[in-house]
Amino acid sequence: MSIVVTGATGHLGRHVVEQLLEKVPAEQITAVVRDEAKGVDLAARGVKLAVADYNTPTSFDNLFTAGDKVLLISGNEFDKGRVRQHTVVIDAAKAAGVALLAYTSAPGTLTAALADDHRATEEVLLASGLPYSLLRNGWYHENYTENLAPVLEHGAVVQAAGDGRISSASRADYAAAAVAVLTGEGHENTTYELGGDEAWSFAEYAAELSRRTGRDIVYSPVTTEKLTGILTGAGLPAPLAAVLAGVDTSIEKGELVVSSGDLSRLTGRPTTPLAEAVAAALKG
Repeated sequence: MSIVVTGATGHLGRHVVEQLLEKVPAEQITAVVRDEAKGVDLAARGVKLAVADYNTPTSFDNLFTAGDKVLLISGNEFDKGRVRQHTVVIDAAKAAGVALLAYTSAPGTLTAALADDHRATEEVLLASGLPYSLLRNGWYHENYTENLAPVLEHGAVVQAAGDGRISSASRADYAAAAVAVLTGEGHENTTYELGGDEAWSFAEYAAELSRRTGRDIVYSPVTTEKLTGILTGAGLPAPLAAVLAGVDTSIEKGELVVSSGDLSRLTGRPTTPLAEAVAAALKG
């Protein structure tokens, strides 16, 4: 039996594998990677590597074994049919008879187009009859703190979210929740709404950046159309820019406020404050 993590060398996947290594022997962990070279450091620590690609269904043949616990980390190729990609993994897991398949989804309150693939994947997973755990991850601090250059250059946080608030948390927090489910008991057929303990607004985010940098950084709210144009001007494909701008519309509606407390309960600790993530990003 293994704990199998797909997308294991991605941003979230690496956090999951690192935290699993603190809980279980390395030989019980299988990291699914597209590029074996990116996983050599994990292999050197005793983690098993399996090379597979969501776009090549046969690469998942015989990858899972009966009794495995699997974390399906949602794909990030928005233009390649993510539901079809995820279904490849679900079908392979069902054929093998895995003990649990956990899927990183989106908050149940989110109506933005970004959530469509997640809702459809959830339907496929539930219809499969596999024991499941839906990890409905909220927004990540890093969605903002990893993109500070234009904010600092222009002295402005530009979003289309009005006065909306966000219950974000760090990737490490969400990874810890996944690890708790993969290494714990009694998580079959569960749904967790995951988000940070404290919701914040972009005005508060700008104020925190000002406090940390000693500069005057303002929140400059714009329309969804304006933000879409800014994102495409920065090089994002128009469809992806529209999807991301649509998330801001959901933020304005309060759809990324997650008040369940599931994340801190699963991890057994408070979630990472936004201020801490900002401080770390500015130091980096």
